[in-house]
Amino acid sequence: MTLLTTGRPPVAVRAASGLWLTAVAFGALETVIVVAADQAGDNPLPGVLFRCAVYAAAILTTLRMRAGRRWARLALALVLGIVGTLSLVIEPVSWLADGNSLSAATDDADLTWWAIAASRTLHVAAVWAAVPLMFTASANAYFRQAHEQAHERTDKQAHERTGDRTG
Repeated sequence: MTLLTTGRPPVAVRAASGLWLTAVAFGALETVIVVAADQAGDNPLPGVLFRCAVYAAAILTTLRMRAGRRWARLALALVLGIVGTLSLVIEPVSWLADGNSLSAATDDADLTWWAIAASRTLHVAAVWAAVPLMFTASANAYFRQAHEQAHERTDKQAHERTGDRTG
């Protein structure tokens, strides 16, 4: 299995993959900060393991997206772009909806609070920047070409297995 199927991806796809990896890095950083600050609860291991699994899947899916796999682009956009973003913003939005004041929170904020807020903000910003880049005209052409080439290879392999050399 080759990583790059159609040559070098366009700038938009390369930038999107870099942004997805950046999002993973900031997510991992937030996890480290929360655990190190003893803010992960009594038993942080299940949550940390879950996040590690999500980050590993995100990295692998990003690599497949960069290689032109359409399913990977859709998985990143739908699962991490929508569901993942909701999981990151629901807590602070709910907190604000409960009548809490952002200015009061920042007045009482310590370095850990600011580090978590910064890592989460940069994480979400990277995701929001990556998603539209995966759907630019150059990206669409790249994914279409990769899909067509994959079908051509599959057809050629099927013909070779059956002994039909006319395809």
